[in-house]
Formats: sequence, C-alpha cells, structure tokens
Amino acid sequence: MQNIVAAALALLALLPLPAFAAPSSQVSATDPSDSALNVRIERRIVHSPAVAGNLLNTSADREVYIALPPSYDAQPKRRYPVVYALHGFSTDARRWMEKLQTQAGLGRAFASGAAELIVVFPDASNQYGGSFYGRSVVTGDFETFVADELPAFIDENYRTIARPAARGLMGHSMGGYGVARIAMMRPGRFGALYMMSPCCLAPLGVQGLTQEEVHYIHALKSPEQAVGLPFKYAGPLATAAAFSPNPAKPPLFVDLPVTDAGDLRQDVMAKRDANAPLAFLDQYVAALRTYRAIGIDVGDADSIVPAATELHESLDRYVISNTFEVYSGDHTNRVAERFGAVVIPFLARSLAE
Repeated sequence: MQNIVAAALALLALLPLPAFAAPSSQVSATDPSDSALNVRIERRIVHSPAVAGNLLNTSADREVYIALPPSYDAQPKRRYPVVYALHGFSTDARRWMEKLQTQAGLGRAFASGAAELIVVFPDASNQYGGSFYGRSVVTGDFETFVADELPAFIDENYRTIARPAARGLMGHSMGGYGVARIAMMRPGRFGALYMMSPCCLAPLGVQGLTQEEVHYIHALKSPEQAVGLPFKYAGPLATAAAFSPNPAKPPLFVDLPVTDAGDLRQDVMAKRDANAPLAFLDQYVAALRTYRAIGIDVGDADSIVPAATELHESLDRYVISNTFEVYSGDHTNRVAERFGAVVIPFLARSLAE
C-alpha cells in the first residue's frame, strides 16, 4: 500500500459567482502544427470564496487556463460542452496543461472527429504540494471551488452548454482522486467522468512515515518552509492537511498518523481512512448512477493497478456502467498521448451537445 500511494502522489453545481476574475490573457501555442495553433488558450484569475480564509494562507485567487476549440471564434452563436481537468500532486495548472501537450492533443482529437469542447484547467496547488480537492480549514474548500464556483464562472464568461449533462470531469493521480471524490460528494454538477491513474483510492496507511520524518516535519516553522520538500515529507504533510487537519496546532495545522515517539495514532488513521473512495463508495451508489459515462485507466507498470481494478469491480458489482483499461505504460509516460487519443474522445462522446 505504501508503494501504491508513493507512486501515485509523487507525480503528481451552484454557489454565487466568484467575486472577480482578472481580464483574460492569451497563452501562445507551443506546438507548430495547424491543429494545435487552432486551439486558443486563455489564462484567467478566478477568486474563490470557498478557498479564502484557509489556514495556510494559500491565495484564493486561483489561476485557471481555458482551452477554446478551433470553431469558438468563428461560430459566435455556438455553445460547447466543458471538461474540467484536474492536475496531480506537486504540480500546478500550467505545468499540467503543458505536460498534456494540450493544444496538440486537442487539435488531433478534433481533427479525428471528436466533437469540439472547451477544456478548463484549474490550479489546486498549495505550499504542501496539493489540496486533494477536499474540504479542509487548512487547505481551503477546493471541492466547492471545482464543483460550484468554477463552473459558475465559466458558464457566465464563455459560451457553454450550461447544464450538468454537458460537463465532464477528468483528472490524473491526485486529480483522479479528486474526480472520484467530487463525483460522489457532489452529484448533479457533472455528467461524465474520467480517472487517469487515480491515486489514494484505498486507505493510505502511514505512507511509510518514520519517526525521523515526523521529527523533521514537526520542526518546520511555517507552511512556506514546506514548499518543494521531497515526497517522503510532502506526501504525508499534504494528506494530513487534507484529511486530518488540526486548526489548534500551528504552524502546520495537521495531525500526523505517527507521533514523535513513533507510535501509531488510531484516531488520525480513522480520519484518513474515511477519505478513501473505496471506503465510502458503498454510501454513494445513487450518486454514481447519475453519470452518463465513467472511465478509468491505469498503466500496467503502475502500482495503482490493484486499487484501480477494485474501483472498477466495485462499480461492476453495483451494475454501474464503466469502462476500464489497463494499458502498457507506467504512472506518467503515456498520459499526454492518452489525453488526446482516449480521454477527450471518450468525454466528447459522452457529454450532451
């Protein structure tokens, strides 16, 4: 289990309209192909009341990238489905978008017959490496940002088909975890799902946390000192902030599952285990039945295979339609290829037009 978590993490609706968004700026195409150049990307800053006030002082002004399809400017009366793409651990929206080779991937998908859509890349990074798209006083409520606030902003500012059946949610690794979590916790916001190598589906355990590593983490004087830490520290710290926050314990505001004396804290373990999708799936079957399509994939060399397989089998057990593929690859080496060749066509077929 420790290996599963380490491999998965290391690499990676509606409330009131967010208070403001900065004017858009254009992001230049980096791929020379015609199909890539026809996909236009805008950068926006979207204010999230749900993220505001978090104990890490992570900014509530979130960077968001919006990839617009080739016909968007030429057909000003046309409306489009929208896919929200969630990044993984220790990265951010821009690096995730660039890793996916978004303009080239979308260009090829559309040129190959996939229905055109808008793709939105929200940033959910923080000082600890990632928010896990949850609801925590420490990290902020990124669940509400993704499920409610951001779709409200996109629907207000872009020509979308503004209904759940025309919204898709996809993500990789920590982002795949976010898809699973939000899909169950917030039904009625999205119509189709795709999880690429989703991490953290099963209970996390202690993530290999040693007494020495606990001492190191507890010696940090501020959240800012955690920026860029190696995974053996950042992983346990980020999951603690998301799943076992402690607002009465500055400066880090977390309870780790192991004490300074090296003892296991069963109360903290229970909180962490309760946030594993495989642990709470049985309580959200009705929510999962609402989706038009659910896709899951994982590389055969990825240690996430057992947990992803269990998710697929759990859905099958409840007769919830889903597609599941174990392909030749590891946790990251074919993500960009599959984004344009598999994920976008799957969601384009599945969403209402």
